[in-house]
Amino acid sequence: MKKMIDIDFGSTRYDELVELRYKILLEPLGLKFLDMHRDKEAGYLHIGCIENLDDRLVGGLILAPVDNEEIRMMQVAVDTKYQHEGIGREMVKYAEKRAKEAGFSKIVMHAMLSVVNFYERMGYKQEGDIFEEKGITFAKMVKKLS
Repeated sequence: MKKMIDIDFGSTRYDELVELRYKILLEPLGLKFLDMHRDKEAGYLHIGCIENLDDRLVGGLILAPVDNEEIRMMQVAVDTKYQHEGIGREMVKYAEKRAKEAGFSKIVMHAMLSVVNFYERMGYKQEGDIFEEKGITFAKMVKKLS
């Protein structure tokens, strides 16, 4: 059984989330988590998925406000042992609910091409051209929150 939680910036859970994001998203690409980015994250909403049995963080993501209407979903990561169990889908749904509760009307993200279909199935639309950042190809994805 798993549950979604909000994670406080600077907490022990936050450190676990940073480690998970690094392990799943950055390390395979040879990228480092730069501590200089930490301060920026203080104003973000951090969401985690906890495995109830052992209270382990198995997934997480960040929501970063862009303006009063728009919030950006970033760094969606699920521990490799727990992938393909629907955790990503549940985290995204929870993130949409939290974004709406916070007064945002649109979620945007830069999705790697390998996950564009996943987000399209969840109602996200591709906007604009495909682009590259640090050697990784992305598509901008957008969803209006109703």
